[in-house]
Amino acid sequence: MIAAAEGVFAPGHLGELTQIVPFEMVDTILADCAATQRRLRKLPARVVVYLLLAAALFEECGYMAVWRKLTAALGDLPLPTITATALWHARIRLGVHPMRELFDLLRGPATTIATTGASWAALLVVAIDGTYLDVPDAPATRTPLGKGSNQYATSGYPQICLVALVACGTRAIIDAVFGPCSHGESTHGRRLLRSLRPGMIVLLDRGFATNAFLQSVADTDAAFLARLSAVRKPPVLHRLPDGSFLSRIGQVQVRIIECEITIATTAGQHTGIYRLATTLTDHRCHPAFDLVRLYHERWEVESAYFAIKKSMLGRRVLRAHTLPGATQEIYALLSAYQVIRIAIAIATARGIDPARGSFTVAFQSARDQIVQAANVIAGTTIDLIGTIGRAVLDQLMPARRLRLSPRAVKRPLSRYAYKSLRVDRRTYKATINIDILTAPISP
Repeated sequence: MIAAAEGVFAPGHLGELTQIVPFEMVDTILADCAATQRRLRKLPARVVVYLLLAAALFEECGYMAVWRKLTAALGDLPLPTITATALWHARIRLGVHPMRELFDLLRGPATTIATTGASWAALLVVAIDGTYLDVPDAPATRTPLGKGSNQYATSGYPQICLVALVACGTRAIIDAVFGPCSHGESTHGRRLLRSLRPGMIVLLDRGFATNAFLQSVADTDAAFLARLSAVRKPPVLHRLPDGSFLSRIGQVQVRIIECEITIATTAGQHTGIYRLATTLTDHRCHPAFDLVRLYHERWEVESAYFAIKKSMLGRRVLRAHTLPGATQEIYALLSAYQVIRIAIAIATARGIDPARGSFTVAFQSARDQIVQAANVIAGTTIDLIGTIGRAVLDQLMPARRLRLSPRAVKRPLSRYAYKSLRVDRRTYKATINIDILTAPISP
């Protein structure tokens, strides 16, 4: 017996994930946004919200195919006949505001005091970075977003720049903003400063390590750990016993750590010089070696983007052919991603590192629950972990591995190009050696 909402509201569900996004939550958002239908339609606004969330989990399907998945297990219920045009009009009626409000309600670190790996030195570890999403090449998107170009012509798809503040321990999204690529990641990233708080340490790549951006982060009273470009030579004001030194970037007092990192494998070794800046100036409480190791956690934001762009989108172009439609779709995509991360965090709450919870396992299990319309309404016995959580716990991943692969073009002109370019894609066991440099780096 399938337990779902009644009447025309029955298709409005997200399987077991409905317990994280319950009917009451969606109804409250719709009421606050004045988006509740004035008359009862075949497609109530609540159903459309769940349709958009489900579509984010079935990106390979059109909206009619997603509708069939939502109703696949509801055959015994009297359901209305829906057309693709009706779904299009329903999405237009709903607009962007409810989906933005839903994401604002769901976003957050998804951590508790006991969450393993979420904090370092009593500071919540977070990172800011950006990525790009392809949208259909249509006049309504091409005009506001533009396209890539070279000396010969324009090329590729219009893109939207997405910049997120991610909790490194859970890979949950604390905040996200997006807009035209012409504004740049650091410009969009300034809007994320609203979500920085004392008690956080923000990991930043070189693209965000400008004087103005670091000053803005410091003004929030959140600590930062940023990699500086090789051309920057901050002055040495006072050398500390651990090899780091006090300096100043703009008006911000910082501590600079210069280190040499060597990664050795059976295929050889690679050595690189890193220069990190942090507002944590006490070398006794925050040793330089520990901060260098912590900076590696910045890669967790890339893992979050990989889950969104590869596991969910499958590297596809977004569906919507208008900018408001793409905005609505992106908020649905971020909300669906966040709900899965919350489910993983709940499942691993008893002393398990959330990074060992497989996003792919949770994602596929959530899709199965939607098709089966299973566990839409919680039973009398509260099951916090649920079917999705048990699937995650049954297939935990190994502990975090050292990242060795350099950044590379993921979509070359030919999938076989790596053969002619002699790109080595094999996996090696590696050892890493960190040396804190106590003398100035030679130019």
